[in-house]
Amino acid sequence: MKFAIMESIITPGGHEVDYDRILVEELQALGHQVEFYVPEGHEFKWNYGAPINFLPGIGVSYANVKGLEKILLSIKREINRQKWYNRLYQYTLEKRFDALIFPSATYRYLRALQINSLVKSPLPVIFIVHGLTPKEAPRLFHQAEKALNNPNIKIAVQTFAEDSRINKPMPNVSYFYPPNYIPRDISYKKSESTPEVLKLGFFGQYRKEKKLDQFLDIFVTCNFTRPVKLLVQGATMTQADAEDFEKIIKSYGTYSDLIEFMHRPLIGREWQEAIASVDAMVMPYGAERYRYHTSAILSTTLGFQKPVIIADNINPEVLKHFNIGKSFQVGNMEALKNAIEVFVNTFNDNFKDYQDNLSRAHAEYAPSKLAANIAKLAEKNR
Repeated sequence: MKFAIMESIITPGGHEVDYDRILVEELQALGHQVEFYVPEGHEFKWNYGAPINFLPGIGVSYANVKGLEKILLSIKREINRQKWYNRLYQYTLEKRFDALIFPSATYRYLRALQINSLVKSPLPVIFIVHGLTPKEAPRLFHQAEKALNNPNIKIAVQTFAEDSRINKPMPNVSYFYPPNYIPRDISYKKSESTPEVLKLGFFGQYRKEKKLDQFLDIFVTCNFTRPVKLLVQGATMTQADAEDFEKIIKSYGTYSDLIEFMHRPLIGREWQEAIASVDAMVMPYGAERYRYHTSAILSTTLGFQKPVIIADNINPEVLKHFNIGKSFQVGNMEALKNAIEVFVNTFNDNFKDYQDNLSRAHAEYAPSKLAANIAKLAEKNR
């Protein structure tokens, strides 16, 4: 089959790039063709090795915009979305491809679909939704109900959550697990022996409200019975956050034997090398939505088969089914300290069990399964 991917995210992070790579490379591995459709002027931050086609209407981002300006930009985005849908509908009539994928959709994509001819597409149109909270679910299901009479409109919700409020049986809604983000640009083999110095990795975008200093204060007071080191990588988006992160680096300078800092964004090979360089991951906090939405860092952790210390509100079903580390009550600093100490000091004892469970989780959430699920969905009712 020939799959078209409609990508409209203006400022993709590393996980959006990784996700699109999964779609392209895993679908191609199954023998399918893949091409992109993007707004006019769109520039990818990665060469996916797939043809790119431009649609009328520029992409619109209202990140860091508030008030009236945000309202006006959101209106412009919806107008342009209708332009994209109109052109894509013409392409479905012309059979330019066999199926169309929206890789990071929300209920707004489906709401816009209801007033557009694309809802009558003669070809499969697949909207991939990256997790649902109980609050978001009714809005999505409402739009799904409106599309029930259009058999080629298919909604794919990827989630770890085992919650009946967000797993409603509907003929046009499918559910499957989020995929691992695996190392694709480096030669990599998971650890088979315990390290002399256990290196923990903390990765992600830094914002002041995440209170990184609280985590570091806990870490430097832990009682370790073995050598350990922490790598803290932070990508900053604003000047204020950059300055604040530099202050943190300076204030913990006396702990250079215990903590290593990296202040820059990572993508592609450099990102993969950084993840590969650590023995385990630390995820000390997460927004409440990650109880339901996919944590890209956790999916990366699983893809690289790294044990983890993780807050209990981040995709808790994963540790429920696979013993791959230690979880703790989010926001409880004493519980965090205990989890770090127990994980580090018993790492060698638990190493084999972690590795066995990571192998099983790696297979269960393999990216090849995502591609197979999408291909199966596209073939359904053809």
